[in-house]
Amino acid sequence: MSAPTAPPVGPSVGETGDITVHRCTVTVVRRGGWSWGPDPRGLVRQVVDALPELLADHFAERLAGDGPDVEITEPLTVTVRPGRPGGSGRPVGGGPPVEVHFAPVPMVELPVDAPDGGADALSLEESFAAAPDPWTVPSAAALFAELAERGELDALLALLPDESVRAYLLALLGVDVATAARLLAELVGRALAAAPPPAGPHGLAAAPSRPGEALPQWLRAAVADAEAADLPRLLADFLASADREEAVRLARSLGPGGPYDHAADEPPDEPPGETRTTDEVRTTNAVRTTGEVRVWSVLPFLLAGPLARIGYLDAIGPALAGVELADQATLFAAALGYKVLGVTARGWRRADRDSEAAAAFAGLQPPVAEERLAAFARQVCPALPVLDGVLALSVCRGHDPADPLLITGTDQGLLLFDAHGMFPIAWAAQAAGLLPYWQMCGHPPVLLCDGPLPPGTLCDLAAAGVPFLTGVRPLRGDPVARLPWRTPLWTAAGTVPDLRLAAELPAHAQRFADLVTALVTERRAVPLAPDGGLERTVTLAAALGLATMAWTLWRDRETPEPLLALTRFADLEATVRYEPEAVRVRVPMGRRHADLLRGGLLADVPDVVWLGGRTLTFSAG
Repeated sequence: MSAPTAPPVGPSVGETGDITVHRCTVTVVRRGGWSWGPDPRGLVRQVVDALPELLADHFAERLAGDGPDVEITEPLTVTVRPGRPGGSGRPVGGGPPVEVHFAPVPMVELPVDAPDGGADALSLEESFAAAPDPWTVPSAAALFAELAERGELDALLALLPDESVRAYLLALLGVDVATAARLLAELVGRALAAAPPPAGPHGLAAAPSRPGEALPQWLRAAVADAEAADLPRLLADFLASADREEAVRLARSLGPGGPYDHAADEPPDEPPGETRTTDEVRTTNAVRTTGEVRVWSVLPFLLAGPLARIGYLDAIGPALAGVELADQATLFAAALGYKVLGVTARGWRRADRDSEAAAAFAGLQPPVAEERLAAFARQVCPALPVLDGVLALSVCRGHDPADPLLITGTDQGLLLFDAHGMFPIAWAAQAAGLLPYWQMCGHPPVLLCDGPLPPGTLCDLAAAGVPFLTGVRPLRGDPVARLPWRTPLWTAAGTVPDLRLAAELPAHAQRFADLVTALVTERRAVPLAPDGGLERTVTLAAALGLATMAWTLWRDRETPEPLLALTRFADLEATVRYEPEAVRVRVPMGRRHADLLRGGLLADVPDVVWLGGRTLTFSAG
């Protein structure tokens, strides 16, 4: 019903009052029975026809006399129920008596110079609702504080390369001294041990340095004999008394320089032949705040719920805020969306419908420039290990040590997955980078699947005591023993493998290979980025979302794997409506919608960072 006007009401001729409704939604709910009757739409028409007179009766006191104009500041809900014979209410369209209930709402005086509603007038809910409190992205300190409460901060810091720890330490100086001290303690502990952390997948690994050489003499003496557990307290006292410049110099001196170590406060050199400006990087597509768009695939939106369950979604904002990229969260969302949309032809060419769907998922107007994604991929490198660590900790926390892990090689390193459900854990350049995750999972057996393994992979695993089994032919000198099996299989020397895993290896290897082909080879999120860090991070996130969907829906019927969700929901269309406080996704009714609803995968997702803190909601339509 568009802008109906209630009948004039007044005590005498010439005195009239009007009620103007800018937007009205009428919903008919049937409870019990199985039929809507011979004319279902007639029920709606009856209510619409009677509504102006019902409104006039209810607001008769306000409409009479010379009182000021008023507006309703909240949505007005009118409930009309069929009444009992002889009950209160009036017939609707000549039908049986009805019961009418008006929800109480506050009203405020409308300024005399208030403009009339026009073509650009907002909906009833948007214009009358109270202005929402401004939403701000949580800080990095909030993320680290939450991890500390769960007892996972030390585990996360141990997974981060020096540059990531240093970047967040600088962000926390003067904001959260206690957390900053714990990050500084991590760097100091590494310096004292003279052993850099394992090489990470984002090109941020450190080179060796002499023990404690970067520490001031007095601080070196203070921490030399201190226990590791006492370092945060000692360093918190130092940070509380030192000025910021001294703390910054110390943080930057711990560990060697890297591509993001701005010791002279200068930006890193650009790749040859490539230039960019701050304005070019910060220029953004128009953000969608209103309007409606149809997308060919709802799958990117379906990732939000599973990622929110493990805390990954809540970590994106603080992780980006710590490197001053919170306003670029839409680009992270666009890259994530591309991972579950169409195949990129020739490794870089996208279909128009994929660009439109990724932009809609990110809450942007299409298209998202590939150059902007590439520039964002360069800047976001220090934040990516934090997101990867949050994801890995959640999967390792739920892993059963009796279940094997899977490792396969790609052109960019090694992928580690949980075999039971194909949940991703980590992506590292060398086998040594996967050992901390293997330990957090409880030292389970490992199946090495076909793939380009980096040199020394089998040696590194055997030296760490990993009980692995593989069909990949070893190199000369690899400490392995061949098994008496119908196909060539090798295991770590001195270990007794579970032969049941040998029988399962071919099926695991085939599923793993298919998944790598679909998510790594065929779908590229940031094809123009010179570094693959963002590509790897969104691949892990997309794989986790798909694996969670498959596990939730089909674990009781078949072997769940991410590709099932990718293939079965890729062409499920949706209509996306953008509102100031929510983004509403309508999914067509049918078997797939019913499965998603039954699995709890259509629950609301609040505070989505790339949507400006709006809630992502799902409905049928």
